[in-house]
Amino acid sequence: MLIAITRAVSPAINRCELGFIERQEISLAKAEEQHRLYEACLAEMGAEVVSLAAEPDYPDSVFVEDPAVVVDEVAVMTRMGAESRRGESESLACALERYRPLRHLREPATLEGGDVMRIGRRLFVGTSHRSNRAGIEQLAAELAPFGYTVIPVEVRGALHLKTACCYVGDGVILANRDWLDTAPLREFRILDIAPDEPRAANVLAIGDSIIAPQCFPRTAEILARLGRKVRLVDVSELMKAEAGVTCSSLVFDY
Repeated sequence: MLIAITRAVSPAINRCELGFIERQEISLAKAEEQHRLYEACLAEMGAEVVSLAAEPDYPDSVFVEDPAVVVDEVAVMTRMGAESRRGESESLACALERYRPLRHLREPATLEGGDVMRIGRRLFVGTSHRSNRAGIEQLAAELAPFGYTVIPVEVRGALHLKTACCYVGDGVILANRDWLDTAPLREFRILDIAPDEPRAANVLAIGDSIIAPQCFPRTAEILARLGRKVRLVDVSELMKAEAGVTCSSLVFDY
């Protein structure tokens, strides 16, 4: 069974953390409707959507990808680089413990799930201003007993690794090469985004389909040439909070 954990948009989303974009006013009503349609898309793709209640005290809490890294055997609760977000973890941990044993990263580690790109038994983890070496080392130690390898990847000019690249299956990584060091990914085929759509690398591959932001049509055309079904969703309001399409769900098999 495919599970997709989501969380309703916080009414405080206009106080969200930002790293690389300028602040714009976010329409809460539009963000809520876009998120509802995003959840509907996940359900149409066969996922059982587990929607958590909004967290009014945590503006970024709709982005449930960041507080946890979920693999087949365990869920690792991260210690997020944005200190204001660390309180999001408690309620998410309560939801996740139904599906996985939990592990926890500890100070001085910082790590956010948006920096983690899993390909099989390997996890490529961005060294970013949100995830540090201690976080990567602790994640590697937690997952090594289960046969996972953790590989650092330098991120530059972007919030997270998955802002810069995402795995779309069949040995292909969609990427904005300007925002990361591609050397650790040399064995994969790097598929370049459309040059005028720098934020288009964040996509969510599920089965034979790929969810992509509606506002990046030229990159969607590039993805369609892979022979995959591309599902476009409007996440324009959530993108004002530096979001993509991976960060609003935790998708895993159960």
